[in-house]
Formats: sequence, structure tokens, C-alpha cells
Amino acid sequence: MKAAKIADLKSHLSRYLREVRAGNSVTVLDRETPVARLVPLDSGDDVTITLPAKGAGGLASVKLPRPAKIKVDAVRILIEDRRKRG
Repeated sequence: MKAAKIADLKSHLSRYLREVRAGNSVTVLDRETPVARLVPLDSGDDVTITLPAKGAGGLASVKLPRPAKIKVDAVRILIEDRRKRG
């Protein structure tokens, strides 16, 4: 079984997925602490892939709310917060 730190996994995800496809498992480490395991799917695993409904728009069709019309000095708030924290 292989182990990969998160940063290495992110940088080389394709390589680790090839390992998993080959039947190996990969333990994901947060620094030195194991947090997850990538394992191959069994043919009997219950995985369902659902396609979008016909006519469903993409993300570009999502209507976003209008920006709030409030006057906030984000820099001032950030500086105040940092001063409070020391």
C-alpha cells in the first residue's frame, strides 16, 4: 500500500489514480496523519451516475443575486480585526 501527503496527491493525482486502477490502495496523509484511503471500486459497488435532465442549463444560466448596496471599508475591518488578535 502506498501513502501520499495531500500536497503530493494534488500535484500527482493522475499517477495515484493509475495506481488505484491497477488494484492498489493509496493512504492519504495530512502531514503524517492518515485521513483517507483511495481504493479501487468493486464491480458490485453501488455507484450511480446521473446525467443532467434534457434542457437543463449549464452553470452560465444560473442567475446570481445583485451585489448588496452597502458601504463597507473592508480594509479598515481587516486592520481592526488584526489589532484585536495582537
